[in-house]
Amino acid sequence: MDPRLAELRALIARHKWNDHLFARLGLVCTMIAVLMLFAAILDLFLDGYQRLDGTFLTSYPSRHPERAGILSSWVGSAVVMLVTMVSAVPLGVGAAIYLEEYADKNWLTNLIELNVTNLAGVPSIIYGLLALGLFVHMLGLGETILSAGLALALMILPMIIVATRESLRAVPVHIREAAYALGATRWRMISDHLLPYSMGGIMTGVIIGMARAIGETTPLITIGALTFIAFLPPPPITAEPPFLSVDWLMSPFTVLPIQMFNWISRPESAFHVNAAAAGVVLMIMTLLMNGFAIYLRYQIRKKIKW
Repeated sequence: MDPRLAELRALIARHKWNDHLFARLGLVCTMIAVLMLFAAILDLFLDGYQRLDGTFLTSYPSRHPERAGILSSWVGSAVVMLVTMVSAVPLGVGAAIYLEEYADKNWLTNLIELNVTNLAGVPSIIYGLLALGLFVHMLGLGETILSAGLALALMILPMIIVATRESLRAVPVHIREAAYALGATRWRMISDHLLPYSMGGIMTGVIIGMARAIGETTPLITIGALTFIAFLPPPPITAEPPFLSVDWLMSPFTVLPIQMFNWISRPESAFHVNAAAAGVVLMIMTLLMNGFAIYLRYQIRKKIKW
């Protein structure tokens, strides 16, 4: 046998063995991570399942642990996430479309792209300080739901921009060329072709950003979120014309992570059980929010034919 051929076969066999070994090692690492995560979730559930009932969800916080609930905190988390999503998603997608499809490639856009990429890794406390100075003091929005939603929107904005740009770049260039060949304007090409084809990736960025935002505590504490609140924001729908109210945006608030921090910092073990139960509710809210976004992404992808 030709020595060179034998050497080549030995090299190929060695590479296959290395690939096989790396695959097994990756599987072991994945299983260890999954088991650790499952153990942590199971421990949290076992600690807090005894408080998971309707009373816990419909009661206000109390200094008596057996009567304390999370009504104001889960409602606060829901409305803050609503403001965050409404603020961050249109702004992030619009900025990504401009940077990717309209902006000239020069030193200014390169600087903007560099800053957007770096901002995705900035600690959350920086966004809290920025929101405190800009929204609470400079714009006079106060320590309100609106300030909290805008602070979290600033935090997840770079993630949405980066994910949207990568999704737009992933669309094959022949789709753009075909749209232009049929006489479409740039905006028609973007709205009718690029956005539908890239919506799956955009939704992935939104899911990641919202999942991070719902568990954040530091920016909200920085802008003055309450640790104890025994009332709900005003309802957005009223019985009098114009039947819609925005007063809830200017209401004080608390969220589930802050309520959990308040309880876990107390010495009584009963409050620790409440914190564990609130953690389970927070995970359920995150799963429901992400599940809805994943369902929308699946429906969008199912309608697209490449």
